[in-house]
Amino acid sequence: MPSYGFHASHEQIAPSQLLGDVQRAERAGFDMAMCSDHFAPWSVRQGHSGFAWSWLGAALATTQLRLGTVNAPGQRYHPAVIAQASATLAEMFPGRFWVALGSGQNMNEHITGEKWIGKDLRQERLEECVEVIRRLHAGEELTFRGRHITVERARVYSLPTTPPKLIGPALSPATAARAATWADGLVTINTQLAAVRDIVDAYRGGGGTGPLALQVHLSIAPTMSEARDIARDQWQNHPFAEPIPHDTATPEDFDIIGRFVPDDVIAGGVLITDSVADLVERLRELESVGFDEVYLHHVGQDQSWFLDLAEHELLPALRE
Repeated sequence: MPSYGFHASHEQIAPSQLLGDVQRAERAGFDMAMCSDHFAPWSVRQGHSGFAWSWLGAALATTQLRLGTVNAPGQRYHPAVIAQASATLAEMFPGRFWVALGSGQNMNEHITGEKWIGKDLRQERLEECVEVIRRLHAGEELTFRGRHITVERARVYSLPTTPPKLIGPALSPATAARAATWADGLVTINTQLAAVRDIVDAYRGGGGTGPLALQVHLSIAPTMSEARDIARDQWQNHPFAEPIPHDTATPEDFDIIGRFVPDDVIAGGVLITDSVADLVERLRELESVGFDEVYLHHVGQDQSWFLDLAEHELLPALRE
């Protein structure tokens, strides 16, 4: 049986409230948590995007949860800075912090004014960043001149006894296969069961041996009508096919694209239900792929009802 985590969505909730939510998630019985690392939300309606690294320090200091974030080094963040930031959290909170390193999304990275490059080049850049971060975590004084990344005599002085795990986020089999060559584990998101299985198979087939994590977007409410309304209001801009999610630049652009998304398309990326029993059954199907960790993201902006439900009904049912 997997461990169950709470996903803290910075795009949707003010960081002060989100800190209270993750503290409440610990009291509700979640085993761990993760958060997004965005500069902009997916929609103007979501209206938030706190700085993940400031929030992580507060969340780790005020809970006992293990926490991680999905980060894109290379454009908005220099990898030496991410090496230092992640080393600091791992030193302060041993064994409780991990970071997943991805190739990024234009909505967050375009702020630097640098050209938004194609996926193939972003993947090359990511792998250079991974090398830089690992070498700095090993205590090396590093000068590095790659195709995309330059580092000049960098050294991270405050190092943890054990470096934080570097996880590979993947939304496709091709990305999962590349992650297998460097990552300490894999994280993906819920979609059709066959697609999730293909991603996991590509990671394992490429030699990846680390633990598997799944982030599940869901909308649960007392009625199906309310659950659908929450999903449409907050998450209708998310379940698009490539290249929209990675290449679209602003929340306003996403709102224009997402105006006419049918409910069945939204439901392809969000588990929408009014029943704990139904949600458990659908989660069990995804868990059958072999995930070690499942992070639950209720896509509503008010987490209080969901966290009460998780404590009293959902988590006990999942752990039966």
